[in-house]
Amino acid sequence: MSSSQLLDQLTDSQVKAKASRAAFGEFLQEFGAKNPRIVALDADLSKSTQTQHFAKKFPDRFFNMGIAEANMIGVAAGLARADFIPFAASFGCFLTGRFDQIRMSVSFTNANVRLIGTHAGVGIGEDGHSQMALEDLALMRVLPHMTVLQPADEADTKRLLEWSLSHKGPCYFRLTRQNLKAVKWSTESQKVKVGHWDFLHTEPNSIMLVNSGGLLESCIKVADQLRSEGHKVSIVNASWISPVAHENFSKIAELKPQLIVSVEDHYTVGGLASVIAENLIEKHAYFPLCKVGVRDFGASGSPQDNLKVYGLDPEGIYQQIKKCYKK
Repeated sequence: MSSSQLLDQLTDSQVKAKASRAAFGEFLQEFGAKNPRIVALDADLSKSTQTQHFAKKFPDRFFNMGIAEANMIGVAAGLARADFIPFAASFGCFLTGRFDQIRMSVSFTNANVRLIGTHAGVGIGEDGHSQMALEDLALMRVLPHMTVLQPADEADTKRLLEWSLSHKGPCYFRLTRQNLKAVKWSTESQKVKVGHWDFLHTEPNSIMLVNSGGLLESCIKVADQLRSEGHKVSIVNASWISPVAHENFSKIAELKPQLIVSVEDHYTVGGLASVIAENLIEKHAYFPLCKVGVRDFGASGSPQDNLKVYGLDPEGIYQQIKKCYKK
């Protein structure tokens, strides 16, 4: 594979980029028509979370709980006990800000609730720090029973949501406000295997970029640049934050990367970087880790400017790798 062919893993410009929150809204409407047990709850943000489409089509199965996420979470847990499949949506920071209710009403009871946290990371742009979910993965992944998922594009979002319908237990989905470029997934990647990451391109003794969430396009562009300079590069997409399969880390250990780069629009503590470090240490596999993520409070600005300021655009990721990399 030539260096330029790494970019071929992205769909062409004819394919419209789509936010994972929009993919969720489409999924909810489609599968709501197929399964009358699906219900949706929202905290007065249905236009933003995209539950509005379900609300218009199935008004008797939609509950606008007002600006009261704590109450919404409790009601969702009750609906799950009544054998419904509730999807409770709000901005990720507002939803996980009600951590006590999630901990006791959903996780402790192993309630079959789908918590949908939208507007993740600094990539949401102008809304500013008060509405940016930046610590939500750290909170949710510590909870027993809680499945934590952060899809990379439209197809990834929809297949993981569909998988969740057959899963018994609580799930947290971390979704974007900004549009995400679609990836050309392999046939194997399209199959949902619990906890398994997508190894999109691998080479032994390489710089390994591990993405979770909305920065996969940037990682592919950075990988392409690094390969053009003669570096070996691997690309991994980590949509599963919890649980994670041991096979992921066995494969990483077998590849013996020169450097692992975790890339996430989340704090560098408690999210993807921590997942990688914890699991590799348990396997006694020791590799340098470059943590690319957010290290301060978010700020108001355009999505493009925010990603640039926090070093999460392709150039910022590239420069951080160059600082970390020692051949």
